[in-house]
Amino acid sequence: MKFNTKTIHGKQHPDKAYGAVMPPIYQTSTYAQTTPGGHKGYAYSRSHNPTRHALENAFASIENGEFGLAFGSGLAAIDAVMKLLKPGDEVVSTNDLYGGTYRLFTSIFEGFGIKFHFVGMENAANIENYINSNTKLIWVETPTNPMLNIIDINVAATIAKKHNVLLAVDNTFATPYLQQPLDLGADIVMHSATKYIGGHSDLVMGALIVKDKDLADRLYFIQNASGAICGPQDAFLALRGIKTLHVRMQRHCENGKAIAEYLVSHPKVESVYWPGFKNHPNYDIAKAQMKDFGGMLSFNTKGNNYEEAIKVVESLKIFTLAESLGGVESLAGHPASMTHASIPKAEREKIGVVDSLIRLSIGIEDEEDLINDLKQALG
Repeated sequence: MKFNTKTIHGKQHPDKAYGAVMPPIYQTSTYAQTTPGGHKGYAYSRSHNPTRHALENAFASIENGEFGLAFGSGLAAIDAVMKLLKPGDEVVSTNDLYGGTYRLFTSIFEGFGIKFHFVGMENAANIENYINSNTKLIWVETPTNPMLNIIDINVAATIAKKHNVLLAVDNTFATPYLQQPLDLGADIVMHSATKYIGGHSDLVMGALIVKDKDLADRLYFIQNASGAICGPQDAFLALRGIKTLHVRMQRHCENGKAIAEYLVSHPKVESVYWPGFKNHPNYDIAKAQMKDFGGMLSFNTKGNNYEEAIKVVESLKIFTLAESLGGVESLAGHPASMTHASIPKAEREKIGVVDSLIRLSIGIEDEEDLINDLKQALG
């Protein structure tokens, strides 16, 4: 089954009760039992819920995995992965990553005795320099947030297998439409399903997808024991979002290319970060492991001026100044004061997240309207 068909039908079936084409919203906390322990597969909705189960099957299908798990947020999904570890374990993480992930690693799990190495992974072979006998996990974002760096998943997977450590890939920016890390050797794929998978800025959710049953069982145990699950209404909305993921991503990519090419030639723009440029340091890797280059980009205004960047984002009329990304509407953000504010200034500036950086999530509106909005804001 091809991807476009999987979004509609992959591991999804009409409801057994009445044949509903869309899985119903099972808005229930508990289920009747005929005898203690005698039920139809569902006893309590923290553990299992038919709507969430349908969504988890869909997650697995679109990532070419065997097992999917849905969580209350992307950070809850990452939290579950971190709970596979114990005090004294070490993690090698990319140094350019979502600010909330950095905060979770440093402010929560470092306090539990887990050590993190934040490493530039544009040359993925660099990962190996930080692996030792305590290393248990490699954490990769690609494309990275917000600098749009590209990391070679195949190389990272080869290193992980050589040293018998897990490789987890945050695939939020690419989505399974553009990139499928499990096929490239990753053990765990994570999504903030709030973003492109939901696609309509109306839910908050996280996802994990794996192939290995033992790993899945460990994660299912953590999901149930810790309880950071999503509700059935959000599961229903995410299932609806998945069904249009492929058509939305096509337009996100088309518009992203047009906006990137417009900005790179604008006299008031200093630099544009987008993996589809042939002079992007890892363009060849992006082309090899991704189907297209996505709808995310970042740019600096001329002179790297903070006040100018704020003026631009506040002047936009079609782009909305807001956190998040991946919805049908175009969003603009200022990473240093919004999504990455939890990263110390000195640390974020090392990787290029300076005060003049603007991040754009390109929606599916008319390309000309988006360009004209940027033109007036920059003017």
